[in-house]
Amino acid sequence: MATQTISRIPTCMGADLKSKGFKVQEVSGIVPAAEIHARRDYYKIIMVTGDFTLKFGDKSVEMDGTYLFFANPNVYHTIVPRSLERSGYACVFTEDFIAGRELTELLQHSPLFRSSEFPVLPLNQDQVAFLTGIYKKMLSVYDSAYEHRDDLFRNCIELIVHEALQIQPANLDLREHNAAARMTRSFLELLEKQFPIDNPAEPLKLRTAQDFAQSLSVHINYLNRTVKAVTGKPTSVLIAERITAEAKALLQHTNWSVADIAYGLGFEYPTYFNNYFKRVTGTTPNAIRFENHK
Repeated sequence: MATQTISRIPTCMGADLKSKGFKVQEVSGIVPAAEIHARRDYYKIIMVTGDFTLKFGDKSVEMDGTYLFFANPNVYHTIVPRSLERSGYACVFTEDFIAGRELTELLQHSPLFRSSEFPVLPLNQDQVAFLTGIYKKMLSVYDSAYEHRDDLFRNCIELIVHEALQIQPANLDLREHNAAARMTRSFLELLEKQFPIDNPAEPLKLRTAQDFAQSLSVHINYLNRTVKAVTGKPTSVLIAERITAEAKALLQHTNWSVADIAYGLGFEYPTYFNNYFKRVTGTTPNAIRFENHK
């Protein structure tokens, strides 16, 4: 099925990603009218100065200044400029590039890469200076013959992530080694694993708390109790929020019909989806799509 999502990564960057798994470049010059970035099999960490609106999944933020932005492979994002110029740096890398290292877990479990979070951080002058130095170091060795440059790139990525975590600590720390936290993490990972929805012919399989309890081989009452204790929210609310967030992203960033979105999210009939969406959000799918395309 055709969608509106097209990658704006330059061709040369795509070629480098395929052959090397990593690319770093300076971002500068005239901003296109809009950039719509599809879900792809790479991460991006961008430090950019400019004046624009960033739409990430179902969320939106106005950005005027210097920001650090993290994009994971599972979520659409769209950049709508309000000024003609921008400057900064970007590094792009595949999961294979960081596989087999502690960095993989750091990225996957960091709130900066969770689709439920909004990974945009405003930077002060000291933070900009520190991060600029890291990006310049990566650029200085990118085309060199230095034999350990991939390790240097991975260490630089880790430094950027740790700097970001100091700026904005995790809202939800699930690293505690207790049974409730482990069960909650298993539930959240299983919930997130179902996304993104790339094809309405392959709908969600787990949509209720009972579905997740069966998949995790626990009683539904235990799952509900532990998830509520750790997150403060019922299991059903977390499921509804994630399904609704995906629905909003598909409505805003693709040209799928409402019926296709409904089927992709596991609803047997579009009417069921419309009623569900309105109950959770207070508005209709068509209203969200109309508002986004005004």
